[in-house]
Amino acid sequence: MTASSRARGARVAGLTAGATAMALLVSACGGAGGAPASSPSRFSYLTNTENTTVKTALTTLSQGACAAQNKALPLKVESVPQTSLDQKLQLLAGQNALPVQFAAGNSTDLTERLYDSGQIADLEKELKSLGVYDRLEPGAVSTVKALFGGKLEVLPYEYNIEGIFYNKKTFQENGIAVPATWPELVEAAAELRAAGVQPFSASGEQGWPLTRLISGYLYRSLGPAALRKVADDKAKLTDAEYVKAAEEVAALGAKGYFGKGVGSIDYDTAFNQFLTGRAAMFYMGSWALTNIADPKQDKIGAENVGFMPFPAVPGGRGSIDQYPSNVGLAMTLGAKTFDGKVGDWVTCIAENYGDTALKDQGSISGFRTDEKIENANAVTGQIRRTIGESRRNVLWFEALFSTKATKLSQTSAASLVNGSLSPADFMKLLQDANDSD
Repeated sequence: MTASSRARGARVAGLTAGATAMALLVSACGGAGGAPASSPSRFSYLTNTENTTVKTALTTLSQGACAAQNKALPLKVESVPQTSLDQKLQLLAGQNALPVQFAAGNSTDLTERLYDSGQIADLEKELKSLGVYDRLEPGAVSTVKALFGGKLEVLPYEYNIEGIFYNKKTFQENGIAVPATWPELVEAAAELRAAGVQPFSASGEQGWPLTRLISGYLYRSLGPAALRKVADDKAKLTDAEYVKAAEEVAALGAKGYFGKGVGSIDYDTAFNQFLTGRAAMFYMGSWALTNIADPKQDKIGAENVGFMPFPAVPGGRGSIDQYPSNVGLAMTLGAKTFDGKVGDWVTCIAENYGDTALKDQGSISGFRTDEKIENANAVTGQIRRTIGESRRNVLWFEALFSTKATKLSQTSAASLVNGSLSPADFMKLLQDANDSD
């Protein structure tokens, strides 16, 4: 496989049979050269059934801030199970019948093929033309472009940054300052363990909460291009400086810092360990703010929850203000239906969505918000400020991996931290999987 084809394969996390079928359908309908769709009569929106946040916020806007736009072009929402979304998009693309706005699919490959075939709007061009491009948070734009080869193919209706949530009360009781470097984090974990407190909560069953620590170390030690170099065949996960990251995380497990039986801990249990005070630190994304704000779940109290960035690696080329981030299941707009009325809707969304989602649902998006909106708690305010100040963010460990490598990474992470799989073997397993796709 050539370096260029290998890079594309890694970037889009593997070519699926469904995406291949989509390519054939797009070809059949003429791709970008197909007949343009007629002006839409509805602001049609296709989303996955599981995501209620976006459609709820859009419905609220249609009845309030965007009522005039809705009168001119009424909102019409259709939902399908996420497992059926890609197939639905492929079918509609083949019929030249994609809705005005739609969830962009489970694979970045599908989104890129739709964009390359002229089915998805150039959103940077459109938003700049409408004068609302500056309503997007720069960090969210950076994340989208990192996922889609430098192009703004989707809108950040969701925007999450990741870091380490910590129990401020536990830190204070044990005289521990917030770690700014990796050695300080390891030292804090040792002090907590000596005091009888489990340092970290993590779901080994999910796997990714552990592999996020590996990518965090890589980005701090090697810089924000660390995993892009792997995707572009300019580096290997088996290189010594990459294996070093896996060694550091494995060492945390060897010292018992994740507690007992981490491999059998599921997501909800890991969350509960932190929110009930049984673990002092919890690597997670800002979507956790919803749980933290819920007193039925958060027994330590939101006022006792702090948030710190992944610490710096001394001598490393990364920066502590580069946060891992994602935009959830992304939403995009069709190119062939993007007329003036759609533009009016998009303008209204850009100007109002961030406020509406935050006020009504406590959801942080990649759209700017009114600073006067009251924060649910101090940590929400901290994360909102951090998002507003972010300029360049990074991706997560498996973001540029093949589908096979992603699955192996997440299912093998627990074996790495419990010592049954060496760091070198773990990284070789993933490199081999990427190479085979």
